[in-house]
Amino acid sequence: MTTTAGGHEHDKGGSSAVLATRGGGTPDIGRSLIHALRNTGISVVYQDRDLRVLWSQNLPTAWAAGDIIGKTDSDFLPHEQAEQLRAAKMAVFDTGQPESLEIHLPHNDGVRWFDVWIDADRDTEESSRGIITTAIDVTEKKRREQTLKALLRELSHRSKNLLAIVQSIATQTGRYSGSIDTFLSRFRGRLQSLASSQDLVTSSNWRGADLRELVVSQVGRYSSDARRAVVFEGENPYLNPNATIHIGLALHELAVNSVNYGALARDGGFITVSAKLIQEGDGPAALSLTWTEAIGHAVRTPNEKRFGSVALERVVPTSLNGTASISFDNDTLRYELVIPGDSFEIE
Repeated sequence: MTTTAGGHEHDKGGSSAVLATRGGGTPDIGRSLIHALRNTGISVVYQDRDLRVLWSQNLPTAWAAGDIIGKTDSDFLPHEQAEQLRAAKMAVFDTGQPESLEIHLPHNDGVRWFDVWIDADRDTEESSRGIITTAIDVTEKKRREQTLKALLRELSHRSKNLLAIVQSIATQTGRYSGSIDTFLSRFRGRLQSLASSQDLVTSSNWRGADLRELVVSQVGRYSSDARRAVVFEGENPYLNPNATIHIGLALHELAVNSVNYGALARDGGFITVSAKLIQEGDGPAALSLTWTEAIGHAVRTPNEKRFGSVALERVVPTSLNGTASISFDNDTLRYELVIPGDSFEIE
């Protein structure tokens, strides 16, 4: 032990130094440590060799609601957790080596999780005279881990679905493209459309996108003023992720066709998108989505199927368990897509 110039004594090892206060006394270390425990969420229980509690501090309600002095673990903990702790504590008595484990306990707000450390309290003869159990509530950390695992599983699932969609687009685009250059141009545009819809899904924390936002996003890729070029009427439902992706693909095909042959190919041209709820049977209302625009004669009666029409009439409605139709009347194109109620919600 050394003494400083101010008269304070220090242990050279630095492990148990006690400083005198200015008033000449020494601080109450035990009381200070107990107060510190309350601020940390750390719980401490001391038990004798019979595993009866001699004292405890900062014990959470998940462990015990009342006084546990003189009790053993089985008196205040569920049987399974009490046996886990008893086995670990007996091992510490037998070997003198610390043990650690994780336990979960039922609580009124669900399950609480704790990281537990068990150490032997040794006397001067190196025999264990008691057990010190330290526990930290790690419930929030555990819940974050579980949430992250769930999100990663969901991400893996959605990534596989997205790759399947890309593969389908690549196959169908190749089938209806006469050259590599044509394939690359069309495939690139469809991938960009897919990416645009996926951005909306991601920014909503995977909830999806509202229909108006999706329409403006897809048409905006081909129009400098999409909000003027689109007249939106009726309901504005919130689409789930699957509906967002596939309806986005349909809107892309319609917008490309419009830029080449329809309303968006002319100054001041516009398209009308309307959405309304329709009742089919006793189930939830379905959504009827209609795209209407004035077109030229060049696309009125195509002699062969193209991927655009295949996507609009088969791929998209099939993916959504819905139906679709394209009609031409007086140089007006009308595309109607009907999707079931499980693909959207009205906010």
